[in-house]
Amino acid sequence: RDTEGERAAAPPHPTSPPAPPGRTPPPAVLSPSPPPGPAATPSIVVPPAAVQAPPPVAAPAATPLPPHAAGPHLALILPLSSKAFGQHALAVKDGFLAAARAQGGTALPVNIYAVGDDPRQSVETYIAALGAGARMVVGPLTRDGVTALAESATVMVPTLALNVPERNIPTVPEFYILSLHAESEARQVAQLAWQDGRRTALTIMGETPLLRRIHQAFVEEFRRLGGAALAPLPFTTDPEGLVRIKKAADAAIDTETADMVFIALDLPRARLVRPYLSTLPIYATSQVHPGVAGPLVAFDLTDVRFLDMPWLLQPENPVVTVYPRPGYDGSIELTRFYALGIDAFRIAMVLLAGRPGSAFDGVTGRLSLGQDAQFVRALTAAQFNDGRLIVRERR
Repeated sequence: RDTEGERAAAPPHPTSPPAPPGRTPPPAVLSPSPPPGPAATPSIVVPPAAVQAPPPVAAPAATPLPPHAAGPHLALILPLSSKAFGQHALAVKDGFLAAARAQGGTALPVNIYAVGDDPRQSVETYIAALGAGARMVVGPLTRDGVTALAESATVMVPTLALNVPERNIPTVPEFYILSLHAESEARQVAQLAWQDGRRTALTIMGETPLLRRIHQAFVEEFRRLGGAALAPLPFTTDPEGLVRIKKAADAAIDTETADMVFIALDLPRARLVRPYLSTLPIYATSQVHPGVAGPLVAFDLTDVRFLDMPWLLQPENPVVTVYPRPGYDGSIELTRFYALGIDAFRIAMVLLAGRPGSAFDGVTGRLSLGQDAQFVRALTAAQFNDGRLIVRERR
């Protein structure tokens, strides 16, 4: 998800000194599963001289990185050495290894390669992993790292990037993408509204770059489907501006010029605007979902419809209960990346088996291979109603 000072997805791109040539951080290893017999839990063996990943500021302490396994392996390349994204990388790593343990091990050992912020280091590490015997690669995680790798002409084995490139790039053989891309989610919200019979949308657009991109993605998809979107109303905290929003919503009802509202807003902004939107059906992205919605939030956002991953909306789903819950002290952002790590492992196993076209239920959504080798996450619909959060059945 796009961080940009809000919620993480496609992180911003801080500058940092380039990685010294020829030096690649030592990877970690997850031992492979034992021969058939009683199920054994794979473990990470930590020698005294292990290299430590930098401790994050507000996430669980990083585990030491053991030495790599020689020969064929699955490479997990993450920005664990990044000050900006180390926490998100650690969450992905934890989810990935939790999924491996839940399966009872892997056919190949998992080597964890820690990189920093420089996208060139991701490419150099990828090349080093191939030289060390990688048969499958998961990563990079940052958008600039994914872009650098996709444009590097070095992809030689099945590779699952965990973000989208910064720009359109020709399809690269063996290069797949799974991401928490906010714009993809906004397009699914447009599809949900269209399936619900909505045809004309009043929209409210937040002022941040991420919220503007979410708004644009919704409008483009809604119009592609055949719907119409009125001129957007800018988000404001000004009382007079909020009154203008209320008048526009009331007028849309009186004149039947709109049959829905899309709010490209996060939770604090949505709670402020919601009372001014009258009775029009309201749609939003998971930006409005706090993870654990108490009655007060649910009342404040009454009748707001949105999409999110099963990991957060359906904790009793059998697909979800297989895996342990992380202890991130209520950080929904890191929890999402933990879930991304789980599904990244499951897709890696599908790719290793030579079945990229397989569709299955994941913890981040119903997973299937779409256009441009990007895995689609069909999300779960939910709605705040009378102080409760209700999961909806999508048609």
